Amino acid sequence: MSTLDHLREHRPSIVVSALATTFGVGLLTVTHVFAQLVARDGAVSSSPTVANLLSLVASVFVGLALYVGAVVTANTFATVVAGRAPTIALLRLLGSSARAQRRAVAREGLVVGITGALLGTLLGTGLVIGAVRVLVGQSRLPDADYSFVSPTTVLPAVAVVLTTVAAAWVGSRKVLQVTPLQATAAAQDEPVGSRPRRVGRAVVAGLLIAGGGVLVAAGVVLGFADASGVLVAFVGGVVSFTGVVVGAHVIMPAVLHAVGRSFGTGQVARLAAENAVRQPERSTRATIGIVIGVTLVTTLAVALETLRTFIDTIVDDPSYAAELDTMFTTTLAVMMALVGFSAVIAAVGMVNDMSLSVLQRRRELGLLRAVGATAAQVRRMILLEAAQMSVTAVAVGVVLGIGYGWAGAQALLGSAGQGALLPPSLPVGVLVGLAITAALLAGAAALVPARRATATTPVEALAAR
Repeated sequence: MSTLDHLREHRPSIVVSALATTFGVGLLTVTHVFAQLVARDGAVSSSPTVANLLSLVASVFVGLALYVGAVVTANTFATVVAGRAPTIALLRLLGSSARAQRRAVAREGLVVGITGALLGTLLGTGLVIGAVRVLVGQSRLPDADYSFVSPTTVLPAVAVVLTTVAAAWVGSRKVLQVTPLQATAAAQDEPVGSRPRRVGRAVVAGLLIAGGGVLVAAGVVLGFADASGVLVAFVGGVVSFTGVVVGAHVIMPAVLHAVGRSFGTGQVARLAAENAVRQPERSTRATIGIVIGVTLVTTLAVALETLRTFIDTIVDDPSYAAELDTMFTTTLAVMMALVGFSAVIAAVGMVNDMSLSVLQRRRELGLLRAVGATAAQVRRMILLEAAQMSVTAVAVGVVLGIGYGWAGAQALLGSAGQGALLPPSLPVGVLVGLAITAALLAGAAALVPARRATATTPVEALAAR
């Protein structure tokens, strides 16, 4: 397979890298422009402090986007390597070493990272320049000689290249498991029964979840005496959620199975449900990025909504309450836009994993067509698989987000609430938006794969390797 063909396989990874770079460069460039405005207004003494604060906030959100992008990229490379197993095995049979093949995949990660970083840098800078020109033309910004380049704006591009290479190296570890004997077999992930149980990984995940849960509970309890309990709860949330990510290969298949059963007992629905859990690692790769994004969005939304509800109960002045309500609404919208970008990156990853999964199952789908399944039934099965994964990912993320958001708000407000437990306030608009997103994501993830699966005749599909 040529380098060009390899790059075609990684087009979604290039998109993810470009999106992460665009987000990072755009956010830091906006911060740089805003710092110039602060200095222009005469607050020279305070402008370094403002600039540093803005850079810190921007770095947090850029870090989130890079983290989700790294997870998606690693999953994509793992899926691509699984699809190349026969080719890799044949090269092994001809004398190539597994480490040489893995280095080749890692080099692809370097090309993907550089390509995405260059595209994202140009796009992010261009978007900010265009936005500033429009705002100046509308007299919303003063007409000045703005600088759009600073040392910090190149950091996202460098970080994207490094994280993409690291993610490619992590995702390519499956190369080491490919043996020359597999040159005679079709490429598929190992089925559930033949995969050795990863006891160590499951134990580490359990310890992280349990330890983080204890810290979250301790933060809530400390919050009754002092608002600093929110810091303990935050650390606990990070630790426990890391445990969820580490143990996703155990958690996600179990939830997928439960969701799949709710889709009905018909033949097509049962096939879709079994396919989603038959390869747990593949399903986990497709869904964990969405879980991360939805958890972040829901956590922020629930925490801010609970804080707003609490303040509304203690403020007697209607006009002041209206001002606070506007402030919270604006803050929530900005935070959702920033954090939601990581969910967009994860969505691209899910669509890509679903497409690669269908491509690798051409023989299986061809066999279904050969034994009597219609094209419509195959399309419906793929749609149900995508719906099952998107619903599961959104549901898990919402449940985790509600828990984390409430714990953070309770730890922060416990002392002000005179020891009372505050009920979590659910942002209905955000939850409805997530439900709609799940439906749209399922459709997007199934559209191209379903068309590809039914465009090939059963004979051609059965002949595929």
